[in-house]
Amino acid sequence: MTFSLTVLGSNAAIPANNRNLSAHLLNANERFYLIDCGEGTQFQLRKYHISFQRIKHVFISHLHGDHFFGLIGLLNSMHLLGRKEELHLYAPAMLHEILNIQLEASQTTLNFQVIFHSLSFDQADLLFEDERLSIHSFPLNHRVPTCGFIFREKNPPRKIPVARSFAYCSDTGYFEQIIPYIREVGLLYHEATFMQALASAAADKLHATAIEAATIASKAQVRKLLIGHFSARYEDIEPLLAEARTVFTETYPAEEGVVINI
Repeated sequence: MTFSLTVLGSNAAIPANNRNLSAHLLNANERFYLIDCGEGTQFQLRKYHISFQRIKHVFISHLHGDHFFGLIGLLNSMHLLGRKEELHLYAPAMLHEILNIQLEASQTTLNFQVIFHSLSFDQADLLFEDERLSIHSFPLNHRVPTCGFIFREKNPPRKIPVARSFAYCSDTGYFEQIIPYIREVGLLYHEATFMQALASAAADKLHATAIEAATIASKAQVRKLLIGHFSARYEDIEPLLAEARTVFTETYPAEEGVVINI
């Protein structure tokens, strides 16, 4: 049974160095979950042959543009392609108003229902649960209210002795309070915008360095770490990867189009 992550975008703030903006697709037993939706996400979905219409749930971590500016375009394309099935959207409350304004301005009435779920930013919350999966949010430490998400498989197939899990920590400064939520996950995605030489800039912007992401992974005893959200100043991300691996050897770069089996 499939439990895999496809990286759709790995850059921070602006598209650069042939890297797109934040977006990831989790395939949990052939059910698709989109996590963040930066500008250009629908192009990436097409490029990697992922059907828009198979996405049933979308999670937006916070309202910085590189994490949600692609959403209205994706919803409009779903509409134009004849979608009828409802879509669940988990996001900061203000996004509901933003989407309504955009749809009203273009005089668009979607063919399908968007069921909006407002995120909480002061505690961990159960967002979704069925017989196969549970999804929780938890607070991160960024300049605007921001959530991380954790996906945990339930009742794994007999051939898989351990339930699989994925935690997503988008924009956040170094924040040890997340460790209890992500402890021992199979794959942790953690932003690593800067190298350690720019640790003070990272702290000022409430972003993390590659070494800080690796430190969180080590303290949380996760199995694998995926780093991304790279600053456009780094054309080559190998130095960030090398720094992270000095702390946590099972670190891998978010490379677009790569499918990671968890």
